[in-house]
Amino acid sequence: MVEKARRSAVESDERGNPTRQWEVFVRDEEDDPMRHVGSVAAASGTEAHEHASRLFGWYAADIWLCPADAVERFSTRGLAETAEEREDEGAGNDDDDGDDESEEPRVYKETAGASEVNSL
Repeated sequence: MVEKARRSAVESDERGNPTRQWEVFVRDEEDDPMRHVGSVAAASGTEAHEHASRLFGWYAADIWLCPADAVERFSTRGLAETAEEREDEGAGNDDDDGDDESEEPRVYKETAGASEVNSL
């Protein structure tokens, strides 16, 4: 039996930018699922769309924007912890053997080989 990840709410940070932040989701092809690709800073949705299109959505069929302050984040780790890990990865740390127990597995034994995911 696979133990489910224990997530807790992540406090929102100001990201060091007073301009409103927008989360960007794109769909490359009409039949593709939406996927989160990043965020942009912009005063309005129209301006955010322009930035997101240039950065992430040159060929995307759809771009969705969501104000970052409206997103509820839940994680097994905090944002600061994740940022520190990214900095460490960029420093050429080759000691990572891919056996990090804190990472949530991508495939569970119960759903391995299943063609679709059912919501609870």
